[in-house]
Amino acid sequence: MRPAAAGRFSAVSLLATRPVHGQQAGLSESGSKLPHSKRGLNMAFENLLYEKRNGIAYVTINRPEKLNALNRKIMEELYECFQDIERDDEVRAVILTGAGEKAFVGGADINELAVRTPVEGKEKSVRGQKVLDFIEHLGKPVIAAINGYALGGGCELAMACTLRIASEHARLGQPEVKLGLIPGYAGTQRLPRLVGKGLALEMLLSGDPISASEAYRIGLVNQVVPAPDLIATAEKLAQKITANAPLAVKFVLEAVNHGLEMPEAEGQFLEATLFGLCCTTADMKEGTQAFLEKRPAKFTGK
Repeated sequence: MRPAAAGRFSAVSLLATRPVHGQQAGLSESGSKLPHSKRGLNMAFENLLYEKRNGIAYVTINRPEKLNALNRKIMEELYECFQDIERDDEVRAVILTGAGEKAFVGGADINELAVRTPVEGKEKSVRGQKVLDFIEHLGKPVIAAINGYALGGGCELAMACTLRIASEHARLGQPEVKLGLIPGYAGTQRLPRLVGKGLALEMLLSGDPISASEAYRIGLVNQVVPAPDLIATAEKLAQKITANAPLAVKFVLEAVNHGLEMPEAEGQFLEATLFGLCCTTADMKEGTQAFLEKRPAKFTGK
């Protein structure tokens, strides 16, 4: 959770009850701040494909010859890309996927991992966690379209997304223990929150991947679809979400993401505060009036 931009609503700025997520998402591995994106509307990346259409941002990790493995450059580009998405009021949802037919993200780049010192390893973990926190707390829904292997950092990246749709042949897992490691991008934290402690520990301790159907059964993914239908299904879900009031969508994300980490009474207070903020918006007035007049609402995000 980050401080609200000028002129925007944020219950957190009113409550001030917890640390701000994503404040340090721009840390480089040396601990210095990454520069904010200045690329503007036409952004080109070395390892990402990025485009915007009809209110949806499409982000594709484009390193198929390496199964889209995450390296330092990709993490920097993901942060820069999602910075742009956060600032763009025309973008109301994101679809994140991997290039090719084999992998969403096959894991971390082992060549980089193999030469890490303990200090460098911790810095890499902290930086990756901050980037994924930034994605999770973007304030806009991010749909992971899991088109193949989502292992290690790939599974962690998918878990940082709001929703997950997997193709039938996708496989998800945290195999780090097989390399003498543990997950470093908050896999030990997000996985039990999504599927429960027992199932999470089974995956984390065995290191074995699971099928898309099993991931659906345990609640790790929201849907499983044939591979040719994956992006279309993600688009349909994104379009359904973007038809709703943008501020209401943002506040739902804020209430759920932060409420889960609070005692229930504090979570209810956060919900009530956000409900009150909704009542100040033009979108609430438009939505209720449109309902009474039996017409589609025209939301503006104000």
